[in-house]
Amino acid sequence: MACILHIETSTNACSVAVSEDGQCIFEQTERGDKGAGAEHLGTMVDEALSFTDNHAIPFDAVSVSCGPGSYTGLRIGVSMAKGICYGRDLKLIAVQTLQLLCVPVLLRELDTDTKEPLLCPMLDARRMEVYAALYDRSLKEVRPVSADVVDADTYRPWLDERPIYFFGNGAAKCMATINHPNARYIEGVEPLAKWMQPLAEKRFLNGQFEDVAYFEPFYLKDFIAIKPKKLL
Repeated sequence: MACILHIETSTNACSVAVSEDGQCIFEQTERGDKGAGAEHLGTMVDEALSFTDNHAIPFDAVSVSCGPGSYTGLRIGVSMAKGICYGRDLKLIAVQTLQLLCVPVLLRELDTDTKEPLLCPMLDARRMEVYAALYDRSLKEVRPVSADVVDADTYRPWLDERPIYFFGNGAAKCMATINHPNARYIEGVEPLAKWMQPLAEKRFLNGQFEDVAYFEPFYLKDFIAIKPKKLL
């Protein structure tokens, strides 16, 4: 197994973690308005590096959240990750933010009385817009990441078939709008570095690394808003 430094800066919760042999051995989080928590990233990374150096634990890779997310936060996080990879000759791993949001949810016991539920992680955008995707419990993509202008019918084709769990900082503003009986809401779910371990280790074992020189995250501006279609 690998020792990986994890960096997450896609929202206002900026966090750093270290995992070794499938266990989180270091974790710190700072929060601020609109990505201000990323101001503390350098200090947290220094403490993580000092922790591993003091325990003579060599790093194998750096994983970083690749978006969608805050433009400023993603740039800070990716720049930091690249610098560490260059300085220590490490591999770079990209973790999708919406998949990362699913990890703590998958650790819960979900309702499976009917069909297997779907997971819908949501990142807040302006007004009634969110950045979201749909996954099954194996994190297989059912609907790709897109910018959704949410109304009562946005996810109805899937809600009519099975339960959907909505979570993330974009889900709260949708609770009053999406009132389908198959809609479930989970509060307090954040994309944190300590949850990156299973996704990053899978990519490490599969040899799925990024080109350190050319890698760029997926900024929110890369997605075109999809307006809800009225059902006939």
